[in-house]
Amino acid sequence: MGKLADRILSRRQIENLIADGKNVIIYDSKVLSVNAWMPYHPGGDKAILHVVGRDATDEINCLHSKEAVQRMQSFVIGRIEGLWDNFKPPIQGGIFRKLGSGNDEASDSTDHELDQPNVPAEISRSPSPSSVSSDDGFLHESGVRHRGHKPLSSASSMTSVDDASPIFDPEAITRRKVAEDLAVYPRVDDATQRKIALKYRELEKRIEQEGLYECNYWAYGRECLRYSMLLAVCIWGLSSGWYMTAAVALGCFWHQLVFSAHDAGHIAITHNYQVDSCIGIFIADFLGGLSIGWWKRNHNVHHIVTNDPEHDPDIEHLPFFAISHRFFGNLFSTYYERILPYDAFARVVVPLQHYLYYPILCFGRFNLYRLSWEHLILGKGPRKGEAAWHRWLEIVGQVFFWIWFGYFLVYKTLPTNWDRFVFVMISHVVTMPLHVQITLSHFSMSTADLGLKESFAQKMLRTSMDVDCPEWLDFFHGGLQFQAIHHLYPRIPRHNLRRTQKLVIEFCKEVGIPYAIYGFYDGNKEIIGRLEEVAKQARIMAACQASMTQKGEYGSF
Repeated sequence: MGKLADRILSRRQIENLIADGKNVIIYDSKVLSVNAWMPYHPGGDKAILHVVGRDATDEINCLHSKEAVQRMQSFVIGRIEGLWDNFKPPIQGGIFRKLGSGNDEASDSTDHELDQPNVPAEISRSPSPSSVSSDDGFLHESGVRHRGHKPLSSASSMTSVDDASPIFDPEAITRRKVAEDLAVYPRVDDATQRKIALKYRELEKRIEQEGLYECNYWAYGRECLRYSMLLAVCIWGLSSGWYMTAAVALGCFWHQLVFSAHDAGHIAITHNYQVDSCIGIFIADFLGGLSIGWWKRNHNVHHIVTNDPEHDPDIEHLPFFAISHRFFGNLFSTYYERILPYDAFARVVVPLQHYLYYPILCFGRFNLYRLSWEHLILGKGPRKGEAAWHRWLEIVGQVFFWIWFGYFLVYKTLPTNWDRFVFVMISHVVTMPLHVQITLSHFSMSTADLGLKESFAQKMLRTSMDVDCPEWLDFFHGGLQFQAIHHLYPRIPRHNLRRTQKLVIEFCKEVGIPYAIYGFYDGNKEIIGRLEEVAKQARIMAACQASMTQKGEYGSF
């Protein structure tokens, strides 16, 4: 193994391995072939597939403990010299050549020409953030980003739906969105992004030295006290005939529980994989009826390809929501492995999505039940290794949940079917703010692709935003208000995220990355603004299609 790990592999050799079906990733200049690990990976196979052919050093470090990273050394098959130029992973459409294919003499750079940001030549070289005027509503001296919405009427790619000849040009919209990001964020070149990556790693060392990875168990003790009080109010309400009060208390109980399940899913409480996994299963499955295994598989992909319409399941909500015009084209989801059809129902709902956003989220928990059971029944989680038995424990937890909640609480305790219906609806609708909190930090942020050279740190900060709130209100947001911080360092217990935020703001100022933060009210305005923007695009596209149909012209957008 020693000789194998020390051999130098060229770029073409690594490309050949991937073309031959090997899942090869780069970590700290080492080449790892992880096919044998795929069935065992607790975070699911999709998360690995999105870093094939890439330098995944930062992704691996942020999502894994040192012990897990050490175990990965057994998959080392060689090393590289110098900096690595990322391939586009096969799951994202990357094409790889085998040795002897007749193209071996081709330049290594040619296979990436199409992977660069798709923008006009005159704007492909973006200015540094320091040269962007603060009057444009994007960047201020503090390094904190407050983004305003630009009116769609100013876009060359579209005209108003009231115009006689509406125009909808999705490629022009894509180029404009990329151009807007390139005008604000640091240059997407090797030197700039390498500097950001090194500063990001230095910050991680400082965070560790300051003990921010260490869990404050007293804080979780206070959390458990809050959970117990809410559950006690629910039981008291049921025993006293105050069924609606009990329903609200139960909804609040579920809302608060999710925050600890989130920490456990990231192994951020005890930092012991099995212990935190069992905590997460007990909270999510036994008490909440949701699969932590489903959440892990979904959420790990989200942390790697954040806000990518084709790959991030957390923004793939057709037919109800579309946060990018790209969803209008029957987009293929690599996570769900199927086309997300922009069908007749979506054509009705999406143009109204900014009005329907809050009402639809009231029913979000019901969809999570469906996704949880689909994950467990189909066995989409690991079937081998240390995580394989979790599926069966989760199924036990699901049965337990529906016995205590569905049978004993709803069916046996409540006297009439109407009471049961109202109780279920209220207890589930009360959790709606949680779904707002989850979508708040991403729906209004960039969905543009800036190419393969963009560093992990910049991508996370470009696609995630934080919510500003007083410290006494942290319990309500449960750490989800620090999404940008969390995406950079997901294994930090949420009670330490406020302290970490100060360090990240310093980092953003140093490297010139805008740090996006809004108040809860303004953040909601941003989401509604984005949904309204895309809804207007949908109406324009519909008007274009109607106009083409009238003229006897046919085409796709």
